[in-house]
Amino acid sequence: MIDDLYSAKVLKLAANLPRVGRLPAPHASSEKVSKLCGSRVVVDVTVDGEVVTGFAQDVKACALGQASAAVLGAAVVGASLSEIEMARDAFRAMLKEGAAPPEGRFADLAMLAPVKDYPARHTSTLLAFEAAAEAVRRAVERTSRAGAA
Repeated sequence: MIDDLYSAKVLKLAANLPRVGRLPAPHASSEKVSKLCGSRVVVDVTVDGEVVTGFAQDVKACALGQASAAVLGAAVVGASLSEIEMARDAFRAMLKEGAAPPEGRFADLAMLAPVKDYPARHTSTLLAFEAAAEAVRRAVERTSRAGAA
């Protein structure tokens, strides 16, 4: 059972986190922390309209949180705010309700389906997507107000 949770693929993703660090001039940032385990994710983004053009993440999390962040980091540039929010919502439903995994560019989240049996791990596994959705929403709002001024 625990072998399903920490599969070789999950561990490989966790060890090879893409887009690590911080952006020098992000349009917006978001930080999410799991109160239960202390995992922390900070996301910086730049956008063009509602599409992510730049992304960086500072991840201090367990292997599951890192694997989730790796899937996000590998596919987020070029994604729209609605794609990220739909992936986050589908990911949350997969973990909490046993729903189908996200489709499209974030379909690799399916490998984290076994986490559904470990509710204490849900928050840390979702952190990167929660932070990304919030940061992109803030960036879209900020850049659309700046363009209107």
